Amino acid sequence: MSITIGIDVGGTFTDIVVSTAGGQTVIAKAATTPADQSDGVLDGIALAAERLGLAPADLLRTTSRIVHGTTVATNALLEGKSARVGLLTTEGHRDVIEMREGLKPDRYNLRMTPPAPLVPRRLRLPVTERIRADGSVEIALDPASLQAAIDRLRDADVQAVAICFLHAWRNPDHEQRAAAAVRDRLPGAYVTTSSDVLPQIKEFERFSTTVANAAVGPVIQNYLGRLQSRLREAGYDGELLVILSHGGVASVAEATRLAAGTALSGPAGGVAASVALTRNGLAPNVISFDMGGTSTDIAVVRDGQPTLSGDKSVASARIALPSLDIVTLGAGGGSIGKLDRSGLLAVGPESAGAMPGPACYGQGGAGATVTDANLVLGYLDPSNFLGGRRSLDLEAATEVMAKLAAELGIETDQAAAGIHRVVNSRMADGVRVATVRRGVDPRGYTLLAFGGAAGLHITAVAAELGISRVVVPVAASVLSAWGMLNTDLRVELSRSQGQSGGIDITALKAAFATMETEGRNRLGWFDGPVTLHRSADMRYGEQVFEIPVPLDGIAWDDAALPAILADRFHAAHERLYTYALRDQEAVLVNARVSAIGRLPQVAGVVADAPSTAAEPKAERQVYLGGWTRVPVFDFLRLARDQIIRGPAVIESDTTTVLLRPHDVARFDPRGWLDVAIDVPPVPA
Repeated sequence: MSITIGIDVGGTFTDIVVSTAGGQTVIAKAATTPADQSDGVLDGIALAAERLGLAPADLLRTTSRIVHGTTVATNALLEGKSARVGLLTTEGHRDVIEMREGLKPDRYNLRMTPPAPLVPRRLRLPVTERIRADGSVEIALDPASLQAAIDRLRDADVQAVAICFLHAWRNPDHEQRAAAAVRDRLPGAYVTTSSDVLPQIKEFERFSTTVANAAVGPVIQNYLGRLQSRLREAGYDGELLVILSHGGVASVAEATRLAAGTALSGPAGGVAASVALTRNGLAPNVISFDMGGTSTDIAVVRDGQPTLSGDKSVASARIALPSLDIVTLGAGGGSIGKLDRSGLLAVGPESAGAMPGPACYGQGGAGATVTDANLVLGYLDPSNFLGGRRSLDLEAATEVMAKLAAELGIETDQAAAGIHRVVNSRMADGVRVATVRRGVDPRGYTLLAFGGAAGLHITAVAAELGISRVVVPVAASVLSAWGMLNTDLRVELSRSQGQSGGIDITALKAAFATMETEGRNRLGWFDGPVTLHRSADMRYGEQVFEIPVPLDGIAWDDAALPAILADRFHAAHERLYTYALRDQEAVLVNARVSAIGRLPQVAGVVADAPSTAAEPKAERQVYLGGWTRVPVFDFLRLARDQIIRGPAVIESDTTTVLLRPHDVARFDPRGWLDVAIDVPPVPA
């Protein structure tokens, strides 16, 4: 029996999906263990093994692949618990990461405190050397200057060293020699160079990304090393793969080398699942909506493809590595409702997290959270949380909600309904950021809801946005973990090119050839098929920012190649912005190669749907502007194409869906609830 396991560590729960060669799928949820995420991972694997009737060691011995998404890097940056980093840089440029681009992140906030750089100035040390923009040496690397800087970092007991020299993207020689010297003098330190992490122009992005890589490198190295060892001890002898921010997976060695690429590791699994479901006939245009315990992650899949971005920030760290364009909000089941300074109700971004969690978890939580509100409103069954493995404390939830209600001067159920409405409005705004601000009309898209908490909010969010179709998979609560089993190995490579004077075709072909060789070498351990995809970042001569242009399917020996590349760019620009300036020069800034190793995909999570329509298993009082009694259906017992009209509640062990009045749901035999939303008419 060949088994694959997907593992998604969230803020509150660690999700496990086990897929067998026979098509059986088993899901499990264990509490996330923030002190050491590997504890929660092994707890979840043990629970999944129990559901398969196996000992954990027997499950792991028959497993061929484990794919893991982790929040370790994200948490380290957000909580300020990253490694102690030293920076070696060209003399006179130690303040690049502090000066940034000369702009504040919130440029109209006159009182904004500048974000603190990851490396304090005393550990940003200059080295005498200088490479020119054309790659020639202006000032040779001075060994004495380098050794003096390394000695100072050794005395400061740094755990990681980032090496960022000017124009190293063009000529990495000085950085490579400096890295060798650091490894010789500081053998235990994590060492990373900008020419290895991001060999592209734009100094701040390159410096900041490399520093972020150094900051989380030791954290990721320690965590993945510990998890790998514990899995080996437990009986697993296969490859542990890690999903990266671009949505592909990589070996532990690659994830450790490019540690900053794990910053959006978990949310990337949800987007991968969305792409897989588009291939399974869901819809070509999808908005993925992943609401978990601490956050909601939103992304757009257009024509079956997600969007990559090189402009992401985590805390104060700019990470310019290719990553999925995901909008993250501090809005989840654990988000806390409270009065803001103006006396109005606000929800999040502060969260109760995994510990102590919402008050209803009975672990000492004192804030009125979204989950507490949903319990008080009757949307959740206190005796059926996690399939009955944990009961929710309605009395504790009511108590914290009553305290908030007293502060607001309203009734307890009204306070709970207020939390529900406010968080829905925040999440609807998040969808607008991911769509409308990027030129996408969300009303033509299907809203795919997953994560443990999404089903209780998604119909109201859709109605506010004017979206008429919502889909909630049977495995909504663990869909990100399932998505990790439906993506491929991926290595992203880039090289900056000339910026003016036309496209140097000879240099461009050489860059592509070099990157393709490197991509194949990075996947040299993989014995499956590897495909290569070329693309470029291009812009008009007077523009500041580039756009991605796919370059597959081009005849590279065509004499008219410069014109062909320009036409590709004009067409891409017109698709994005509705116009093209065909009389202006097209500048190719960065050449890119994606090396993709094709992995076997797993079956969808489809319920064994009976032919006879399921009757409600119970009725429950829920609050929908007033208390009303609604039918409660078992998600896993719905018949093929069964229709359920709202108001109603549809629940399984790990997912609950709230249908509002006039919403109509149909159970699709492919394994999801297809909901037609009652969208209010637009005022004339």
